[in-house]
Amino acid sequence: MSGPAYEVAVRAEAMLGEGPTWDAAAGRLIWLDILGCRVHTYDPVTGRRTVRATEQHVGAAKPRAGGGLVLNLRDGVGLLDPDGAFRWLHHEPVPGRRANDAAVAPDGALWAGTMRYDEAPGGGTLSRFTGDGAAEGVLDDVAVSNGTGWSPDGRLMYYIDSPTRRVDVFSYAGGRVTDRRPFAGIEEGAGFPDGLTVDADGCVWVALWDGAAVRRYTPDGRLDRTIALPTPRVTACAFGGPDLTDLYVTTARVGLAAPHPTAGSLLVVPDAGKGLPQPPFAG
Repeated sequence: MSGPAYEVAVRAEAMLGEGPTWDAAAGRLIWLDILGCRVHTYDPVTGRRTVRATEQHVGAAKPRAGGGLVLNLRDGVGLLDPDGAFRWLHHEPVPGRRANDAAVAPDGALWAGTMRYDEAPGGGTLSRFTGDGAAEGVLDDVAVSNGTGWSPDGRLMYYIDSPTRRVDVFSYAGGRVTDRRPFAGIEEGAGFPDGLTVDADGCVWVALWDGAAVRRYTPDGRLDRTIALPTPRVTACAFGGPDLTDLYVTTARVGLAAPHPTAGSLLVVPDAGKGLPQPPFAG
């Protein structure tokens, strides 16, 4: 069934809007334009917005425990300090490859994905980074590493490699994943799964690239809600606002011959559900 109507939170023309993340300490939403090399923030109470340019394509930006941001960049993972100073946490440039989506685990580690620009199968990775800069490869046979999230009890990790048309689930403990299995499949013609978020009830919300929608799946993998949106390239979703009840959705206009006026904007579905507080990166 269809869910509540959307609103435009920030009208923009992002080429590849992505990565909405609620920064609880600052009371703002962080989101990005990957191909535009921009990190955006939006305060829904005051309407204040900021934009910061990055020197290369940026796949994710997450709050740090001590302030500032951790950035998943084309050539590795970097740290942006509150005063604006930048330094690399892990520098590993690979020709033809860029960063994509990332998420912070319950223990404060960053799980960061990559992909090749040509989206070649096996060209992407998923890696785990701790606050001291230690890096560990988790998956090395990925095409387009995308949404990652954890169940409310921290015992499950959900993950999307978009071309598979699946959301997979792993058992998670002690920073390790085991027992990968399918959680939900996206049927032909409904788009590709992109970003995801998990709500307080353990339901998994999935943005559909070329599907013009966000779907919610119950913890047993059953589709129980679809929120239709006006633009096809829906990229990611996250709960935000002071009570974590508003679902923010990023969109893209890249590759669209006649983009809808909302393509590239940050959308919001008020009172869509109840999100989980997201831990900051422990570094």
